[in-house]
Amino acid sequence: MFIGHWAPALAIAARPKAPGIGTLFVAAQLVDWAFFGLLLTGVEQMRVTPGISVMNPMDLYHMPYTHSLLGSAVFAAGFAGLIWAVSKDRLAAVLAGTAVLSHWFLDLLVHVPDLTLTGSPPKLGLGLWNHPAIEMPLELGITFGALWLYARARKPSAVRLSVLATALLLLQAVNWFGPVEPTVTAGTSYLAFFAYGLVTLVAWWMGKSAAKTA
Repeated sequence: MFIGHWAPALAIAARPKAPGIGTLFVAAQLVDWAFFGLLLTGVEQMRVTPGISVMNPMDLYHMPYTHSLLGSAVFAAGFAGLIWAVSKDRLAAVLAGTAVLSHWFLDLLVHVPDLTLTGSPPKLGLGLWNHPAIEMPLELGITFGALWLYARARKPSAVRLSVLATALLLLQAVNWFGPVEPTVTAGTSYLAFFAYGLVTLVAWWMGKSAAKTA
């Protein structure tokens, strides 16, 4: 799951009194921001293992802090607390935390068993990465369905909406069909940071043109 992680952010942003779309885009990928940061330090680890799944050769064999349900819940609570401290809006805080926690459940659909409940086995994952005919339309469907809900509710600039939709499609195409590096390096994390940051910036820019909700 890549752009599909932003589907909950878009759906939540369509609600009244939701946090800003840029904030929610950070929330939806927060555990991956953290994972690639911990990957740089060696605290969490992955390796390239061709054939581990049909769609993704990344063997995510050690990520107990970011991709356990407990760890994701801690990140969700922390982010919700931050939003509450800044906004004093309990609903906005809950919605932001929900966006963070959604990441684990969406990963559960597509990952081969590498997720955990508390950081130790059993490892979980329904493995839709082994079924591209299901995973690919599912990811596109939830992402662009949520984008449609957001556009209907918030009526952003059509040009800015199109730029975001194009950025999402291009990055997903690279993720699915682009070349894969044979080894994991620091550049793996930096590339992830660039992709997440770029889409978040475009989403924030689009949100600046959206109508306010009560």
